[in-house]
Amino acid sequence: MKPSTFTAKILPEQIAKLQADLEEQGFTFTKPVHTVFSAKKKGVVCTLYESGSLVVQGKEMGEFIEFYLEPEVLNEFKFSHPDVDLDLSARIGLDEAGKGDFFGPLCIGGVYADEDGIRKLRELGVRDSKRFSDESILKLARKIRAAFPYTVIRLFPQKYNELYGRFKNLNRLLAWAHASALGDLSQKTGCKKAILDQFADRKVAEQALQQKRIEVELIQRVRGEADPVVAAASILARAGFLEGMETLSQEIGSVLPKGAGKPVLTAGVKLVVKHGPDVLEKVAKTHFKTKGEILARVT
Repeated sequence: MKPSTFTAKILPEQIAKLQADLEEQGFTFTKPVHTVFSAKKKGVVCTLYESGSLVVQGKEMGEFIEFYLEPEVLNEFKFSHPDVDLDLSARIGLDEAGKGDFFGPLCIGGVYADEDGIRKLRELGVRDSKRFSDESILKLARKIRAAFPYTVIRLFPQKYNELYGRFKNLNRLLAWAHASALGDLSQKTGCKKAILDQFADRKVAEQALQQKRIEVELIQRVRGEADPVVAAASILARAGFLEGMETLSQEIGSVLPKGAGKPVLTAGVKLVVKHGPDVLEKVAKTHFKTKGEILARVT
């Protein structure tokens, strides 16, 4: 999927050639504030800023960039061949969803992709799940599940609360869950390389792998969703959370809101009044301070 805007750096010695070429191609020029020039013709707008950044937009910009700008001026092909700077090595991506939500499950997603798979993820427009609507997440998740080896671990509140009582720490619980997902997917695919969206000190996840005797090269990155395979995992984790919330809402007979704000408090009070305080063990992560706030409002 090609972007709708392309930006490149123009060197001072390239400006005269660029301007002369654009004039020859029939562009008309203006000079908005903070620009060297803005050149337009049907379907293409080129704006060169004083910083040296050239921004290209328009419905016809693809041919302009691929057949003129890249070969004649830039001498690089990041637009026409976006995979040049993309890591195409086979790997497993890992991410989680639901850890900040009072209601609902904690979900860990894992996806394996090889070189062809990584290109397919780019074609699908896969990126960080936080950039999509819930409806789009669910649609993309179906496509990913159909085309890629994957694992989703979904810890509904009763199991989550039991495990939290054992680990006494969310990061250690997360590390155990990620290691479980990674071990399963590595065994399925034979892949020995993984990227994890880093959530704590690196040693926490590394120790979890050692305890499970999982021998995999684990790369941990802050904002790891920038990697397309991690982004795919984030989409599966988020879809698992959304589907889990729907299941719990149907079972309890009330819509469970996401997050941990005022709507959650209101919903929690109503549930406790109707079903008693034990209902929170079934639908919520009870170590959150939100539980105490709800019970304080009921009594």
